[in-house]
Amino acid sequence: MTLSSIWVLAEPSNGSLTSTSLELLSHARTLSEHVSAITWGASDALAALVGEYGATTLYDVGDLAGALPGAPVASAIAALVAQGAPDAILVPTSYDGRDIVARLSARLDRPVLTNVTGLSDDAGLVTEHPIFGGTQIANARFTGEGPGLIAVRAKSFVAEPSGGAPANVVVAPAGETGASGAATIVTSHVEERTGPKLEEAAVVVSGGRGLGEADKYALIEEAAKLLHGAPGASRAIVDAGWVPYSHQVGQTGKTVKPTVYIACGISGATQHMVGMKGSKNIVAINKDPDAPIFQIADFGVVGDVHKVLPALIEALKSRS
Repeated sequence: MTLSSIWVLAEPSNGSLTSTSLELLSHARTLSEHVSAITWGASDALAALVGEYGATTLYDVGDLAGALPGAPVASAIAALVAQGAPDAILVPTSYDGRDIVARLSARLDRPVLTNVTGLSDDAGLVTEHPIFGGTQIANARFTGEGPGLIAVRAKSFVAEPSGGAPANVVVAPAGETGASGAATIVTSHVEERTGPKLEEAAVVVSGGRGLGEADKYALIEEAAKLLHGAPGASRAIVDAGWVPYSHQVGQTGKTVKPTVYIACGISGATQHMVGMKGSKNIVAINKDPDAPIFQIADFGVVGDVHKVLPALIEALKSRS
């Protein structure tokens, strides 16, 4: 290992950490012996969790008292960097993660490498970026003084606990945040759902333009429920207003890697396949035998989704 230290932004979520944060911690420990996590509102439970995934130190920005995390967390990290910079700071590609790393970039006068799906140590940190709809991979590395700021896409790595001891918690308060630090969260909305999160589901059933109309998306939701999975969607039907953006799978949506991914009426544009081609088993249902989705499918059904999907639902009901 040539990397002296790596920091990971560990985003809190309902008393735990986001799955992407755990993925980054797991991979960071394969690149450096010295991994630290940065979070806010830390607790003994979070210290134990980051330690289990490889971090030895947990920097705690503290209770944000309803403030948006971007300004205070970026300020705190910049202050820590002034005391001693790591080789790299890994940040989840999330709403808060992008806000924090953008503000940190301005404070440190360092660029950000985004849309990263791979990290390796080759006499320094090398990043991988899918380009041209994921058909090619570009490699990059940082030069110059200062830490590498790297925004990593979800599901790029596997979260694997190492069984480490609880991390040592170090208080890292925010400094001056200016006018932007005055922004607070007035209210928040959590979308109602009955099954697992799309990005964490073991089974994902996604619908595309081949469904024909918005009402037919109910078939996708029913199949996903029967399989104890999550419903997904292509960008085409999200843009058409059939389903909310939170359901979108693809380059500009969510990246999923379920055990089973069922694509219903999805032709397989490269932008969609970037977000799901890492699935262990891909099932495609499409009436066009030449649809690109069949090129990556493990099992394909050439047929009308309006006939195949109801038949699948009935079969699942009969077995439950």
